[in-house]
Amino acid sequence: MAAERGARRLLSTSSFWLHCLLLLGCRAPGAAVARSGSAPQSPGASIRTFTPFYFLVEPVDTLSVRGSSVILNCSAYSEPSPKIEWKKDGTFLNLVSDDRRQLLPDGSLFISNVVHSKHNKPDEGYYQCVATVESLGTIVSRTAKLTVAGLPRFTSQPEPSSVYAGDNAILNCDVNADLVPFVRWEQNRQPLLLDDRVIKLPSGMLVISNATEGDGGLYRCIVESGGPPKYSDEVELKVLPDPEVTSDLVFLKQPSPLVRVIGQDVVLPCVASGLPTPTIKWMKNEEALDTESSERLVLLAGGSLEISDVTEDDAGTYFCIADNGNETIEAQAELTVQAQPEFLKQPTNIYAHESMDIVFECEVTGKPTPTVKWVKNGDMVIPSDYFKIVKEHNLQVLGLVKSDEGFYQCIAENDVGNAQAGAQLIILEHAPATTGPLPSAPRDVVASLVSTRFIKLTWRTPASDPHGDNLTYSVFYTKEGIARERVENTSRPGEMQVTIQNLMPATVYIFRVMAQNKHGSGESSAPLRVETQPEVQLPGPAPNLRAYAASPTSITVTWETPVSGNGEIQNYKLYYMEKGTDKEQDVDVSSLSYTINGLKKYTEYSFRVVAYNKHGPGVSTPDVAVRTLSDVPSAAPQNLSLEVRNSKSIMIHWQPPAPATQNGQITGYKIRYRKASRKSDVTETLVSGTQLSQLIEGLDRGTEYNFRVAALTINGTGPATDWLSAETFESDLDETRVPEVPSSLHVRPLVTSIVVSWTPPENQNIVVRGYAIGYGIGSPHAQTIKVDYKQRYYTIENLDPSSHYVITLKAFNNVGEGIPLYESAVTRPHTDTSEVDLFVINAPYTPVPDPTPMMPPVGVQASILSHDTIRITWADNSLPKHQKITDSRYYTVRWKTNIPANTKYKNANATTLSYLVTGLKPNTLYEFSVMVTKGRRSSTWSMTAHGTTFELVPTSPPKDVTVVSKEGKPKTIIVNWQPPSEANGKITGYIIYYSTDVNAEIHDWVIEPVVGNRLTHQIQELTLDTPYYFKIQARNSKGMGPMSEAVQFRTPKADSSDKMPNDQASGSGGKGSRLPDLGSDYKPPMSGSNSPHGSPTSPLDSNMLLVIIVSVGVITIVVVVIIAVFCTRRTTSHQKKKRAACKSVNGSHKYKGNSKDVKPPDLWIHHERLELKPIDKSPDPNPIMTDTPIPRNSQDITPVDNSMDSNIHQRRNSYRGHESEDSMSTLAGRRGMRPKMMMPFDSQPPQQSVRNTPSTDTMPASSSQTCCTDHQDPEGATSSSYLASSQEEDSGQSLPTAHVRPSHPLKSFAVPAIPPPGPPTYDPALPSTPLLSQQALNHHIHSVKTASIGTLGRSRPPMPVVVPSAPEVQETTRMLEDSESSYEPDELTKEMAHLEGLMKDLNAITTA
Repeated sequence: MAAERGARRLLSTSSFWLHCLLLLGCRAPGAAVARSGSAPQSPGASIRTFTPFYFLVEPVDTLSVRGSSVILNCSAYSEPSPKIEWKKDGTFLNLVSDDRRQLLPDGSLFISNVVHSKHNKPDEGYYQCVATVESLGTIVSRTAKLTVAGLPRFTSQPEPSSVYAGDNAILNCDVNADLVPFVRWEQNRQPLLLDDRVIKLPSGMLVISNATEGDGGLYRCIVESGGPPKYSDEVELKVLPDPEVTSDLVFLKQPSPLVRVIGQDVVLPCVASGLPTPTIKWMKNEEALDTESSERLVLLAGGSLEISDVTEDDAGTYFCIADNGNETIEAQAELTVQAQPEFLKQPTNIYAHESMDIVFECEVTGKPTPTVKWVKNGDMVIPSDYFKIVKEHNLQVLGLVKSDEGFYQCIAENDVGNAQAGAQLIILEHAPATTGPLPSAPRDVVASLVSTRFIKLTWRTPASDPHGDNLTYSVFYTKEGIARERVENTSRPGEMQVTIQNLMPATVYIFRVMAQNKHGSGESSAPLRVETQPEVQLPGPAPNLRAYAASPTSITVTWETPVSGNGEIQNYKLYYMEKGTDKEQDVDVSSLSYTINGLKKYTEYSFRVVAYNKHGPGVSTPDVAVRTLSDVPSAAPQNLSLEVRNSKSIMIHWQPPAPATQNGQITGYKIRYRKASRKSDVTETLVSGTQLSQLIEGLDRGTEYNFRVAALTINGTGPATDWLSAETFESDLDETRVPEVPSSLHVRPLVTSIVVSWTPPENQNIVVRGYAIGYGIGSPHAQTIKVDYKQRYYTIENLDPSSHYVITLKAFNNVGEGIPLYESAVTRPHTDTSEVDLFVINAPYTPVPDPTPMMPPVGVQASILSHDTIRITWADNSLPKHQKITDSRYYTVRWKTNIPANTKYKNANATTLSYLVTGLKPNTLYEFSVMVTKGRRSSTWSMTAHGTTFELVPTSPPKDVTVVSKEGKPKTIIVNWQPPSEANGKITGYIIYYSTDVNAEIHDWVIEPVVGNRLTHQIQELTLDTPYYFKIQARNSKGMGPMSEAVQFRTPKADSSDKMPNDQASGSGGKGSRLPDLGSDYKPPMSGSNSPHGSPTSPLDSNMLLVIIVSVGVITIVVVVIIAVFCTRRTTSHQKKKRAACKSVNGSHKYKGNSKDVKPPDLWIHHERLELKPIDKSPDPNPIMTDTPIPRNSQDITPVDNSMDSNIHQRRNSYRGHESEDSMSTLAGRRGMRPKMMMPFDSQPPQQSVRNTPSTDTMPASSSQTCCTDHQDPEGATSSSYLASSQEEDSGQSLPTAHVRPSHPLKSFAVPAIPPPGPPTYDPALPSTPLLSQQALNHHIHSVKTASIGTLGRSRPPMPVVVPSAPEVQETTRMLEDSESSYEPDELTKEMAHLEGLMKDLNAITTA
């Protein structure tokens, strides 16, 4: 390798460098580091070489369209292969759980189905590729901008036109800039073929030169950007025969200023029209261009100039000259050529030892001048005392430490693009000492000279070597309290002094000295604490500082040498800052003048200069302010509008160009207008710079006119606005009759005044000269006031409080008054001070209140800034046109979420025309309105504006995580969960982490992604009898949320079927478990098997057991008879009510009405036990779940006849709501999926409290079926009563469930058995959970939560497992059949009351 060859060359140069640099760690002033592959290692040490690590391909700026796919290329080389990651807008992308973005094998980023809308642009932005090698470091690529073309919209449409044969014509088609490449033209609905005569300009405009008869027809332009094509207006181009007369020469299209990058192509448009047909010539900077012999300059159809492969020399001013023999016209435009950053000098690899100083060099060029930043291992380097930017762009690292090792990159960036170049820094270990004595510590280390910026140290030889002629020394020093140590070595052997430069004044430093001989470094001297002197002897301010503007973008600054005897001036630092900002920039200067380029036009800057000598910076000069020269405006006036006054005049209104684009003092405006039918007849009018409107009179009736306005400075005319059209009236307004009635009248009474507002008559064709307002107590004819026709508000003053006024409003003109509009109002009493106006009492006269009432703000807009911030802006029509607030008015902003049930507003006051609303919820729609208050007067609330905050990453983990075993497959488990409570956006997926070690690092856990909003997932091929831990993480479009707490689950020991149900009590047995807090009063339930502690419990008294069995049997028979009689009575009811009596286990209730009190149960009734099972309360009316089987293990139930398996297995359960397939996975791969039944979970614990009842295996268990069948309808619903025996049943069975509406919480009932000896444990808040297995009390309680079926995140005490016999095959078959049930609210209420009565009777019998 090159590095090894370089190392061998270095080792062979001299023994001095071998021993001094490597063994002793010393260095001469010019030998700070070894660079670029020369690894200075001793023959016995292992040679570390620089590792090639660089990008083969970097991403580039890309334009895409919505719905398409994009690949951002990236490939890096290294041994070993690097890990590739991507950043978007500075944040790492989580590609593991992203369903649209994926990492390709070579490191490129693939984005499928690009998303882009007005309020959601997740894919557009700046992307950066990050390559990491664990043992080396990290490098970052250049940033690439992904732009997504917006929806097509036309800023200008083609217009109908005519052209004489042989003349030129243009058709406009201006679209948003990013869609120009997708524009094409059609003629007569057929694709238009372009040639040398008919071309399409880069702007989309169509140019037809030397028009022929075949060019006539219908034209339209089309934008095809991936979605449906967007068509412009279809217009007709008429080709007229040559009139054989001359016509004026005009420009149809003039060149405009352009900015291009080196290497791009540019087209300067220029099209002229006139007869005779003009010829076009081009000049650049007053030199004629030869377009015929040049390969890069091409004259296009119509006269436009195309320049291929633009270079920096192509920049300049271009003149388009049109000449037809009769007259000559010209137009000009500026071409600016920019260049991407390029490296003139790249950083090189460096070897160094700890405590050394190094410099990475980086020199760049580009236009505009690039800015440079440094990155270390992918992280930005922040300048500090030890990381400094020197000589404009170089990076200096002082006092190296081991952590400084890695890859450093110089990143240059300007408006055109960015580039990066990197180098590696290797910190070498000092070679081990050879056999032999090492020197002791140097003696008597003192600071013989202490200055402000340097310290001279001296010392004596070590005691071990009094002569010390062959010793070299290293001085280590650092600031007090700083761990980073720097080193300075003596220049020759035997030298016992050194001067430490570039220190800070009045700063404490710690010094120590070490001696080295041929065997290595010796002991260190004791630390020496020295403080430098305060700053003195610095240069004074530079005299005669002057600054003058050299151009609109540059300023030259000059000064003279400071007059002081403080030593030779080394250099100057020139500071400058734009006025109104606080960001000061600086540049190092070695001469007495400097010209700063790239400044803003007509902008004031301040300058100051600081001189530097060997001691440091001197005194700054006072600031000098100067403004850059003015230039023509770079933008057109804003908000051009036209108001047709009558048949002869049109009023034009506009606003000045944006301040940043005025480039000087606006001295006037140039108004150009013409008739739309004659484009050559243009009239110009000049107005002053302060005038923002102009009335154009003397126009023709019923004629359309085009208008445009341009701003002027002393330098010339800026760009004009687009043409805006308006048509004068055919005739003036009618004044032969009185106006019609005003369209509305509103009154707002105060204490001594009434605010009247109105709208004009609907018929706008009749002249209105003004309005007459009549008012009086009880009659509107007491007083009359007339106001101007423009006025829409008036305040009637000096009224009596608590009085009834009648008000009338009439519009009038010279003919007379129109029909009145009446309204009445009662002024407020004196005690009502909420709207009382305040007057100055001691004034020499009583001022008249402002007659103009407060109008509500208009144009309220909500601009979304982030996930919790929205900016509200508005306009106030009661302010002057410049919208400047000069009085004490204030505005009140109110907002609330846009939910009908939410009527609570939040309010805030503002004194400007905008307000920043913070603290909002992510992904939430809000509505806003504004009112204005001045003194005691307030306006009404404005019209509402709406805005939806951006999404945010989920801020809470998924809830209710449960893990259960899959029926018949002990190696397969099912994970269920609920969405996070703070999703902050649409959940797009989940990630399941699982591991057998809860303390393992999260990157060592196995990952299972779940796409979409599924709430259940299967994991296969787990190890038997092994504890697993599970965590879940939700994600939305903004990223990943926090992880849930770990949930423990132990897989079953084996797939056996010969264990009794009570075996479950001795361990987890394959159930996800959450360790209960049993408390000190816990009594183990009675059972025929061992207690949880392993000690046998007392056997049940045989007499008591006999009484229980007989009582339960009799009660069960009575219940069955009652239910049968009840069902029989219902046969005379309506057909739907019959079927409602017996609900299929698989069916879904349909409820009528909207009663919240109706709570229908889902009953599985057995002969001997009556229990209401808790069914899942779905948090969503349309829950999104996948079918999940109830986990069962055959070892936990009594064996049953397997002949029923086939019958049951052939039927598939169905349920109401959304249904999807199981999500299954394994560690090795995916397997086929089959439908399973939905697993019910009680999302809220039942409120019915029950006793802890013992379970016994000595009680006989039987099951019975109670149903009511509609005999007239053999297809009617069949009701089955069924009690789930336990959590574990035969693997061939699946428990059908009913999906119940969430507005009906369900209760659970259980028949308590005889309590165990001693006081029974009773918890009134304890929910009944018959499906919960018992836990061994001696189980080791882990800090991690464990899941239990049916608990969904809540700890519950163990409950007895009820184990009846399996139902007969015929009963099971009927039980699995689908049926629909419908309950009326009154019937449900009666049934609930009836069942509660039965339960009270049962409890009374069993406890007697």
